[in-house]
Amino acid sequence: MPTNIHSPELIIYRIRRMKNLKWFNRARPFIGVIFLQVGLAGMDVLCKAALNQGMSNYVLVVYRHAVATLFMAPFAIILDKYSLSLCRSLLLLKVRPKMTVSIFIKLLLLGFLEPVIDQNMYFIGMKYTTATFAAAMYNILPAITFILAWIVRLEKVKLKSIRSQAKVFGTVATVAGAMVMTLIKGPIIELFWTTGLSHQSGSGGIDIHHAIKGASLITVGCFSWACFIILQAITLETYPAELSLTAWICLFGTVEGSVLALIMERGNPSAWFIHWDTKLMAVVYSGIVCSGLAYYIQGIVMKDRGPVFVSAFSPLCMIIVAIMSSFILGEQLFLGRMIGAIIVVVGLYLVIWGKSNDYNSTSPSTDEKISSMKTEESFDQEAIIIDVHDKKVATSKEQLHGKDDPTIV
Repeated sequence: MPTNIHSPELIIYRIRRMKNLKWFNRARPFIGVIFLQVGLAGMDVLCKAALNQGMSNYVLVVYRHAVATLFMAPFAIILDKYSLSLCRSLLLLKVRPKMTVSIFIKLLLLGFLEPVIDQNMYFIGMKYTTATFAAAMYNILPAITFILAWIVRLEKVKLKSIRSQAKVFGTVATVAGAMVMTLIKGPIIELFWTTGLSHQSGSGGIDIHHAIKGASLITVGCFSWACFIILQAITLETYPAELSLTAWICLFGTVEGSVLALIMERGNPSAWFIHWDTKLMAVVYSGIVCSGLAYYIQGIVMKDRGPVFVSAFSPLCMIIVAIMSSFILGEQLFLGRMIGAIIVVVGLYLVIWGKSNDYNSTSPSTDEKISSMKTEESFDQEAIIIDVHDKKVATSKEQLHGKDDPTIV
């Protein structure tokens, strides 16, 4: 590795290192949303088991976000206080903005929309129906988020553009594919690890009144979650500290959820007691994974790819559950579910392809930079300054003759 900071070889070396990491930067949003869906896949099973044991959904929401607050707060206090700026001399730059009235109101709304409204509506709707029915209803999330993002102009839509058409049709396809997975079974697909297992059919249907009531509550919760995603994306523009934002959401969700739980569970102090059982496991798992980490990862990905990108992967959770159930529980796979999974994958591909043009960099490519630097007879030194918030790369050239040493990142 060259050691002379004036040497063009050092610049070339560092640019090549950036090129080697370019694939990871592109894959990071996909890794984040897939991890998010894998984590959410286990929540329904644990929370449904806890609710079946008599746990109050209001208390579950409170304890869940209390755990999330305790888990995320230390990271927010330490890591969000300072951000390291990579330059020739190490600098410490504050990144946590000051709390304003506008930001405070947004935090209150964020703590109310998802932790209180969405989760309580979802759990109550699950009580009236089934976990499968509730998960299927939530597959309308990409469509609602897409419409809301388009209304508030967070999503670019030009109906004459083929990429915008791909985003629209891809969003519809993900919803349609998820509904096919739920509503259409078809013949059983025999796999070598499920051959010989007994086939169990589901027990009686859902009462029509309960189904209507449950579907209405889940739809309200889904709309609330979509509003939460949009508001989180807007808030990150003025409060770009993801860890602190996550901690604040969990804290306000705990406080606001406690007020609702005290009202709904008044006269029932036993509802607040939990033991070392499935209830505690559901609280800890959903708090750390599905609230703390989920809000944080969601915010990171949204700053880079937008809210529609995050919600478009939500139907992937059903595919993950189906695969995990097949391996772990030995459940049978049906042809309808396989067809639905293929439709979901195609829809996701259309959304990703349609949105890829929204994030193309207008800066020169790495190869062009290296080639330009090699042919410079004056040995101009090119400094690369990386904005840690906007993730944009700005380049500026400094002549080495008669000037101070340039800053190199």
